Amino acid sequence: MTEARIHPSAVIEPGAKIGEGCVIGPFCHVGPDVTLHDRVELKSHVVVGGETEVGSDTVIFPFAVIGEIPQDLKFRGEKTRLVIGARNRIREHVTMNTGTEGGGGETRVGNDGLFMAGCHVAHDARVGDRVILVNNCALAGHCIIEDDVIVGGLSGVHQWVRVGRGAIIGAVTMVTNDVIPYGLVQAPRGKLDGLNLVGLKRKGVARSDITALRAAFQMLAQGEGAFQDRARRLGDETQSDYVKEIVDFVLSASDRSFLTPG
Repeated sequence: MTEARIHPSAVIEPGAKIGEGCVIGPFCHVGPDVTLHDRVELKSHVVVGGETEVGSDTVIFPFAVIGEIPQDLKFRGEKTRLVIGARNRIREHVTMNTGTEGGGGETRVGNDGLFMAGCHVAHDARVGDRVILVNNCALAGHCIIEDDVIVGGLSGVHQWVRVGRGAIIGAVTMVTNDVIPYGLVQAPRGKLDGLNLVGLKRKGVARSDITALRAAFQMLAQGEGAFQDRARRLGDETQSDYVKEIVDFVLSASDRSFLTPG
């Protein structure tokens, strides 16, 4: 077992739980309700506050502020949490806030994510595994970002929006409605322009499934009836698990409408 290495200039408040092998660099501040699991590294000048849990092998770079209170005027000091998974890389000036009582009281970030410089994860967001947030993008409150999503630099995701698994958001894009799994969104006001075919191929998805996804996208774009009606018909016809995932996503409950194919 390896003891934590804590720089003499760091401030660790009484009550903080520091795991084996953690490295806490110069001028960091760790609050009393913080838990750092094994081998977490805080480079320098990192602030981790609130009731925050950081998973093992996560690295947080200088000037990140993790676990501060929500930027929500309805917040009245209630006790809420931020839970960050394992093996994340959280770069310079990233901010992640705790939850609010009205949003369930918890902000949650999955495993193996890359959060590039200056990006923001707001209160009550749910971020999945292997998510990449590129420089200076922002997730508003209550967002759901599923596994393997990439959000481009300088982009924003509106509160309550869901972004389905494997979707990609282009740079300098504002996303105001739900994005189907494996969707490709770009343009300043966020248009659903196709599928994330590059991501699907890199993941090794079978050619038959990619063909089925392309056909499904065309049906959603050009079929008769409302968007949900097209999705229901698609669900009755398809044998592809990937297409069924899109159908289930479209037909599930949401607080927003959908970005639909143009």
